[in-house]
Amino acid sequence: MSTVQGLTSLAKAGGCAAKYSAARLEELLAGIVPSEAHDLLVGLDPADDAAVYRLDERTAIVFTVDFFPPVVDDARTFGRIAAANALNDVFAMGGRPLLALSVTAFPEELPVSVLGDVLAGAAEATREAGAILAGGHTIRDDEPKYGLAVVGTVHPDGIWRKSGAQPGDAVLLTKPLGTGLILQAARDGRAPDGSLEAAVAAMCELDRDAADALRSFAPHAVTDVTGFGLLGHAHETALRSGVRIVLDAGALPALPGAVELATAGVRTGGDRRNREYAAAHVTSAAPAELEALAYDPQTSGGLLVTLPAEKRAVLEAAFASSDLPLHAIGRVEAGSGVVLESP
Repeated sequence: MSTVQGLTSLAKAGGCAAKYSAARLEELLAGIVPSEAHDLLVGLDPADDAAVYRLDERTAIVFTVDFFPPVVDDARTFGRIAAANALNDVFAMGGRPLLALSVTAFPEELPVSVLGDVLAGAAEATREAGAILAGGHTIRDDEPKYGLAVVGTVHPDGIWRKSGAQPGDAVLLTKPLGTGLILQAARDGRAPDGSLEAAVAAMCELDRDAADALRSFAPHAVTDVTGFGLLGHAHETALRSGVRIVLDAGALPALPGAVELATAGVRTGGDRRNREYAAAHVTSAAPAELEALAYDPQTSGGLLVTLPAEKRAVLEAAFASSDLPLHAIGRVEAGSGVVLESP
């Protein structure tokens, strides 16, 4: 295992906090005309967690790419987190990963063994996801970056989009929030005891088991919560579904130490960019620390799910029987925008 002191210091921003501004990305993609392809089931109109292309009546391919700078100094752990983050996009579409290729940028000054450990961590996560790491592309760069391009499959009738939420749905989340806050505090030497370890464990976890438990319930909308934060992703789901999403700030699950750090004023650059993107569409009555938790950019976050409220109890039982966390955090109503209610 290769731990390079200061590996994260080579990065200007770590993990999904390094994502390009969602507001700028929205403006950029508005100028791209989607290809008129009958079998392109999910592309840019609207964009989702991955592209989906139908091969035949029973099979569609899911294709995604995701990479970012280091979030931790341990190289193998960084590789696993980056791989899980990319693989989770396929699970968020209802698919199963088949094949992955590495996307790598790495300084020549660092030992080759460090990159070897990054690849080993990624291969471990890829195998656990049921896929094969089959190659990739590497360039020289002063700032290390790693991720995967992933291909998976899904039945054309089983695609999970973020645009299908309906009034009367319950809103649920499968992982706690706060990775951005904790990673920022760790960079500053302020992370509470045990908080970084909890955040790393959450980021290393694939959304595979949660997706498997959810699959038979035919959810209306699913997305994974990553760099745009819970409120950014909830805004996208509400906008594209033509509904209002109401979240209970008091029900938001948080990683150990995350709320305390937010209360102490810790913020990431991603917090500001996420507010620029979503705040005009969010009505919040929540305390500042819970609002910060909801805007916090996540790395390898959980699934944000909406499904008919009458299915909620059975879904919770199914998750509990598999020892999987599931948090009821809100509801879907007629209307528009996102509401963050006070606890």
